[in-house]
Amino acid sequence: MCTDCGCSINGTALGTSDHHHHEHKHSHSHEHQSAHEILHHNPQLNDAKTISVITKILDKNNQEAAHNRSHFEKHNVLSINLMSSPGSGKTTLLESISDMAGFKFGVIEGDLETSRDADRIKAKGIPAFQIQTGSACHLDAFMVHKGLHNMPLEEIDVCFIENVGNLVCPASYDVGSHLNIVLVSIPEGSDKIEKYPVMFRQADLILITKTDLIEYFDYDLEHEKKEARKIKPGVDILEVSVKDKDSVQKVIDWIEFKTKMRS
Repeated sequence: MCTDCGCSINGTALGTSDHHHHEHKHSHSHEHQSAHEILHHNPQLNDAKTISVITKILDKNNQEAAHNRSHFEKHNVLSINLMSSPGSGKTTLLESISDMAGFKFGVIEGDLETSRDADRIKAKGIPAFQIQTGSACHLDAFMVHKGLHNMPLEEIDVCFIENVGNLVCPASYDVGSHLNIVLVSIPEGSDKIEKYPVMFRQADLILITKTDLIEYFDYDLEHEKKEARKIKPGVDILEVSVKDKDSVQKVIDWIEFKTKMRS
């Protein structure tokens, strides 16, 4: 894991250098890991000095995340954090949405290296800004702050934050989004929600993607839905294949509904 988020301190997960990470709990439906939770799972970090460092890191990111949200709200932009494993279809879904959606959007892209995802989005005529995190396995509020200042917020309705592909660390850090969408694909197998409950507990919407491949995999769709609602009762779940325009339209409809709710 990275040297910034906490994974690397004695083999666990916390931040160093000039990236700042945090726990944040706000009025929306998702919560983020607190310093207490990090220490509970990593008792070797449980000393006064480390607790102080963790708290300062989380508090700084918390403040920046709140600032990001205020900035989006000032421009009446709905911010959506997309999280998943690598290869679940985040960028491909955004490409499909760009062909069909009635709302205008931009994308802040997060990857360790390359600008390939941002280039794909730009090729669709959508404003995109690439953040290369280097060794960091997630985005934080400070990275996103830089990205939002490179977005034409006055011209868009929605800003997607496509987080680094990872089912662990991104769940812990509020980047200033209003909503979290978590994707899990059929080829990943029907055990990921049970294995990574912290991530799916943050979700306002869970997308089970690449459903056109289900006949080729031993995937228990109903089991995954049951596990998701055990972890997050009442969470919205949609089945999606980019080859099925009706399924993509349902995602668009969900986003448009959330956008109208904020108006």
